[in-house]
Amino acid sequence: MIACYHVSAIMQKLSSATIRDRFLRFFAERGHTRVPSSSLIPGNDPTLLFANSGMVQFKDTFLGLESRPYTRAVSAQKCLRVSGKHNDLEEVGPSPRHHTFFEMLGNFSFGDYFKAEAIPMAWELLTRVFELPVERLWFTVFEGDDEVPADDEAARLWIAAGADPQRVLRFGRKDNFWVMADTGPCGPCSEITVYIGDDLRAMGPHGVNSDDPDYVEIWNNVFMQFERSTMQPLHRPSVDTGMGLERMAMVMQGVHSTYETDLFVPLIERQLALLGADEATYRAHVAPYRAVADHGRAVAFLIADGVLPGNTGRSYVLRRILRRAVYQGRTAGFAKPFLAEIVMVVLEQMGAVYPELRERGDFILETVDNEERQFLRTLTGGVTILTGIIDRVRTVGGTTISGDDAFALKDTYGFPLDLTQKIAAEQGLAVDEAGYERRMEEQREKGRRAAQFRRGTDVDLWAGMELPPTQFTGYAGVIDDGTVQALVVGGDRVAEAVTGQQVQIALDTTPFYAESGGQVSDQGVLLGPHGRVRIDDVQRPVPGIIVHYGIVEEGRIAVNEMVAARVDGARRANIMRNHTATHLLHRALRDILGEHAAQAGSLVAPDRLRFDFTHTRQVTPEQLREIERRVNAWIRADTPVTWRELSYQVAIDSGAIALFGEKYGDLVRMVTIGCADSDDRPSVSATAERESAGFVMCSRELCGGTHVGRSGEIGFFRIVAESSVAAGIRRIEALTGPAAEQWADEQAATLRELSSRIGAPQGQLVDRIEALMAELKQRQRELDELTAKLARSGLEELLGQVRHTGDIPFLAAQVTAPDATRLREMGDWLRDKLGSGVVVLAAIIGDKTQLLAMVTPDLAGKRVHAGNLIKALAPIVGGSGGGRPDMAQAGGRDSTQISRVLEQVAATIAAQAGE
Repeated sequence: MIACYHVSAIMQKLSSATIRDRFLRFFAERGHTRVPSSSLIPGNDPTLLFANSGMVQFKDTFLGLESRPYTRAVSAQKCLRVSGKHNDLEEVGPSPRHHTFFEMLGNFSFGDYFKAEAIPMAWELLTRVFELPVERLWFTVFEGDDEVPADDEAARLWIAAGADPQRVLRFGRKDNFWVMADTGPCGPCSEITVYIGDDLRAMGPHGVNSDDPDYVEIWNNVFMQFERSTMQPLHRPSVDTGMGLERMAMVMQGVHSTYETDLFVPLIERQLALLGADEATYRAHVAPYRAVADHGRAVAFLIADGVLPGNTGRSYVLRRILRRAVYQGRTAGFAKPFLAEIVMVVLEQMGAVYPELRERGDFILETVDNEERQFLRTLTGGVTILTGIIDRVRTVGGTTISGDDAFALKDTYGFPLDLTQKIAAEQGLAVDEAGYERRMEEQREKGRRAAQFRRGTDVDLWAGMELPPTQFTGYAGVIDDGTVQALVVGGDRVAEAVTGQQVQIALDTTPFYAESGGQVSDQGVLLGPHGRVRIDDVQRPVPGIIVHYGIVEEGRIAVNEMVAARVDGARRANIMRNHTATHLLHRALRDILGEHAAQAGSLVAPDRLRFDFTHTRQVTPEQLREIERRVNAWIRADTPVTWRELSYQVAIDSGAIALFGEKYGDLVRMVTIGCADSDDRPSVSATAERESAGFVMCSRELCGGTHVGRSGEIGFFRIVAESSVAAGIRRIEALTGPAAEQWADEQAATLRELSSRIGAPQGQLVDRIEALMAELKQRQRELDELTAKLARSGLEELLGQVRHTGDIPFLAAQVTAPDATRLREMGDWLRDKLGSGVVVLAAIIGDKTQLLAMVTPDLAGKRVHAGNLIKALAPIVGGSGGGRPDMAQAGGRDSTQISRVLEQVAATIAAQAGE
């Protein structure tokens, strides 16, 4: 057991779980709604890769873009910081308090209470609930400047609560003023710092907001008081606070490093147990153990929230953290895969608080293990290449690995820059990072030029109109009347649009579904008193506003006109079939593959559906057949498809599936298919179908899409493809209804045609085709044997052309070979027949020249090196190559120089042999 070094016994020792629970319970008892942590993936916020504070899930509430059924909230939020002022990834491990993943405890007021209530509550929690010694607490407030007055109110409130006036310090904007962005709420903040040093006589104001490790900032209270663009007071000032659980645990457990708390000690002890090491080993080299412990937590939570290792965006961050953990583990002494064992401790330790860890536990562990094994292969190959680069740099007296080399390691071998830098630094070399970034930018620019972008919406334009929310009536029907609220043509707001113009239209009411959640938008027409608009796309550029994209086909359309909105009903019906089918497919996947098979993307179109899900292996044909069988049984059961609106938490508690990374409000729409507690009144035939199927159907998902009224309306479901789209992500493509019927008809027609051409009944086609393939293979073998016999007869003639350079026999000849494999077979045969000597062959294969050198074992690497021989000869034909001492090959472009190559063989061998 790792011994923790405690400061003097000045406070009660609380576990991290107790700290979390007491914080949440304290504010819940004071009228705060306990809100679960949101995903690490911020919903609908392109400005953030990950949630990095407790207020992220409430951002739109603070900005006034959404309303919630409560005005006070408290949460324990999962957070991740991997760059910027808050955390340099390279500091995780060497630093005693830096982390990637952490928990942020926070209480929030949305225009409810302000400083006068927030500060007394904070004082009570710190001094009475957590019983922190008052004499060790320091409080900071904003000192004011030319633009914003000093926060004297906060200072008075702390003193009134019981703080020593000398412990209330004033700082400037850098430390005590919070800004969200160039616009939006901002205001002063007040931070609480605890002195954890042993000598109170050494304590003083000099340590607050300094780098002195004895002063620990544990809580920040932000008072959103002004509008940033005008600095005018807000009508409804709000409160946002954040307390880092890891730091608070460090304080409450009397240690000087967060890695000595109960959040990390089990992870470090597990590493020591796996290595058979003791605490002295850890104390002598703490950094890698800490990095593995931290990164293990980050990896577990990221995968639990739907992120998988990859090469871009969030996926790349996960891959980088996971691979850094693996490399740090190797530094600590791990030679084989180990990280899944560390992640297992995270699941056991945190699963009760964050159930998604347990629910996806097997998938998390499998993903970690697969990625680690893949990286170990990359690491072995990359280190070999990098070692060669380092040797080359040192040979010429250099001190820097070029950006081109670093880029090639990343681009060709998947070797990350930070790992290249780390290994280079260990060898006393630097890496030209600027050159590397130039190459990366060139690659990104090529990607940007090649990419095709879908038409976007002018978010700023529509947001600035401040229109009332659009009422969507498409769940009830496909036809409705609406009033034109706004028109946009060519990026400008206009009063009317005329024939031939591309137009964007916002109505007050519409049955048109806007593209969302993988479901494509509706299409159709808008019919006004003076014109007709064909609608081919519908989007939501800003929350609540539905915008129709189309072209005025005849006449004109104007603001304030009443129009008849008519959705293409047949197209909508096909979309609904496919959308409901994706829910059935999702349920079947989880039933058959496991609950880890979570949706990772989808496309619901009128002609097909595509469903991406998390799974590390190919779905077997047997599993695909069982998935199809279940879905079609549920379709035949003709189960009602119902939906209702309810609170998010009630829906989740009832078993509804929420998609990772999707942002949900407090009121959600839950779509239910089957389930014992639904209002299902099945027919006798449907009941019989369910009973004969042998399994129960129950699907509940949070979904805003359009669906059929009963599962039977889907008609028929057929999987047409299963594939991999990324590491850990599989894809199923399927058809329903008329499209599935047409596909089945086409397959039947193909079978009939094959049957006719092969001359066998359909039931015997497989056997007949296998017999034909076996016959074809046998004839190919006979042909290969005949070709080889003819080739050997020609090779025997070549043995008569063997010459000598000194005492070394050699054969240099041009031969005819269909491919490189046959050329190597010829070389092997001639080398064996030669017994001792060198064979150099040249052949024209396709439009390229191929060179091959073979050296017998008695000479290879001792007197003649095949790789060096080829390296010298290949430039003659405009190529390059190399290889082992006994065998090497090369390719070239200039076949006219083959004779020169063969002429140079003797001299090149002699030069190598020193003759």
